[in-house]
Amino acid sequence: MAETSVSIARSEIEMAKVSPGEFIRQVRSEASKVVWPSREETVRTAIFVAIMMVILSVFFLGVDTIFSFIVQWLLSLV
Repeated sequence: MAETSVSIARSEIEMAKVSPGEFIRQVRSEASKVVWPSREETVRTAIFVAIMMVILSVFFLGVDTIFSFIVQWLLSLV
């Protein structure tokens, strides 16, 4: 079983050997396929993230305050 995994690893290493020039061509080819978001999409997403951050921070502040109150109340019983 160990021999099989070693031979698979060797074949993967052999397949991965690419000249630097070919690697650069492949990188340029893949980079040309990237679709960048428009400025409007970026701004809309940033605003959405900011709103969600505020909502979640207020939620966790509330949860933390409630747990703090409960712990203080339990400690006052002792």
